[in-house]
Amino acid sequence: MMKSVYDLTVIGAGPAGLAAAYEAWNKGIKEILLIERANETGGILNQCIHNGFGLHYFKEELTGPEYAERFGEMVKSSGIKLLSGTMVLDIENCAELKTDTDFKTSNARGANSGDCKTGTDSKTNSGENYKDYKILNIVNPSDGYCEIKTRSLILAMGCRERSRGAIGIPGTRPAGIFTAGTAQRLINCEGLMPGKKVVILGSGDIGLIMARRLTLSGAKVLACVELMPFSSGLTRNIVQCLEDFNIPLYLSHTITNIIGKDRVEKVIVSKVDENRKPIPGSEIEFDCDTVLLSVGLLPENELTKNAGIKIDRRTKGPFVFENRETLAPGVFACGNVVHVHDLVDNVTKESQIAGRGAAEYILSKNAQSQTSDSANQISNSTSSSDNTILVSTDENVSYTVPQYIHKNTKEKVITIFFRVKKVYKTDSVIAVYKSDGKTKTKIASFKREHMAPGEMEQINIAVTQLSQEGSGDLDTHKTSDKQSRQELIIAIETPEEQK
Repeated sequence: MMKSVYDLTVIGAGPAGLAAAYEAWNKGIKEILLIERANETGGILNQCIHNGFGLHYFKEELTGPEYAERFGEMVKSSGIKLLSGTMVLDIENCAELKTDTDFKTSNARGANSGDCKTGTDSKTNSGENYKDYKILNIVNPSDGYCEIKTRSLILAMGCRERSRGAIGIPGTRPAGIFTAGTAQRLINCEGLMPGKKVVILGSGDIGLIMARRLTLSGAKVLACVELMPFSSGLTRNIVQCLEDFNIPLYLSHTITNIIGKDRVEKVIVSKVDENRKPIPGSEIEFDCDTVLLSVGLLPENELTKNAGIKIDRRTKGPFVFENRETLAPGVFACGNVVHVHDLVDNVTKESQIAGRGAAEYILSKNAQSQTSDSANQISNSTSSSDNTILVSTDENVSYTVPQYIHKNTKEKVITIFFRVKKVYKTDSVIAVYKSDGKTKTKIASFKREHMAPGEMEQINIAVTQLSQEGSGDLDTHKTSDKQSRQELIIAIETPEEQK
């Protein structure tokens, strides 16, 4: 009979889940369950046979399967239990904090899910109280339907691609329309060619990489078409995958019609204006048999939403603290389920933070259980608005991760990930301000020669800087806002604004 109680359960055995589980193991948590929907670990890396992975973490260039294998072997060498081919149907008992309006969720289920199957006072014969455990309902072919109780939970489900239906391309519905990830799997894993004459919509990294892969496999990539006036992929991929193969990139263009009965026969591409509306008379016709869609990725958060955990509408992932704990105590999240990353090395770094955070949570709960303290005292006291710093942005930054920082954090350095809203080609400054609602103080600045929405930015803030006072060239300004909530504001300043 399968064991049903664990200290930590990780959902997803891609690069994020593997790194998080192994980090928690190294921090002393030995009852760990790793659940994977597929039959093998590694996630999306298994179909990414190109190199370029691991340069930051392993200091060497690896392919996707090689990177996944490194962490897969680490997990195998530990005592972490892997449950592959298993689907998580639902998560229960993930009530969010109710200490401040900033932490309330509009999903009533999260607040009421304490009445789960085990009951709020469920105990084993040994007297162990499971009322604060998260409940996972899972199913797989060998065990059927099962219920898993876990003290802490890490969400690492990754992300999914936007489909044609999400962007509403006009035209018929013939065969030959694929997402870039599906085409990648067909070629790299199944040995099947999706088509011979290809037009790619969107300039995300997967689409750029597939332009090169299809060309090397004998297909003709006619064009890569991007709605925005800038590419959404990494600069290195634009150079290596398009320019090196003379594949044209049409910026400020989109597909306005797909024509074909049984199979794609042609597409119509139109230029768009500053409002992203097609310009009449700008149409270009491409005879092709295949259309690849590389129009963005979305964090896979159906389980998160159904559990009542609050989602940031900007990232489409859960709100998280610097230790990657969500607003539900004991539930952590990492990797592409939080926000879509550029580099798997950064996924690993973030997932190790979540693994450490979950381990600290479990160890603190174990310590509490030996005293008469309330089981929720630590989480509620450390996560209330009086003990947290809100990370916000100016109008030039799309979002930040994390969105909150504990004032009593155990991290010495806080890494803040974010994306800018437009391209900055001249020297600009990332300015970090601290505000208490009455004064705003610049505590750090970082120069950048180039920034673009398609490239993730990150800055490191020492925890000691969070209590730093303005001095010298670190400006202090009075504000009219009388709120007492402490904020960390990430802003972009151009050379003109710095004068």
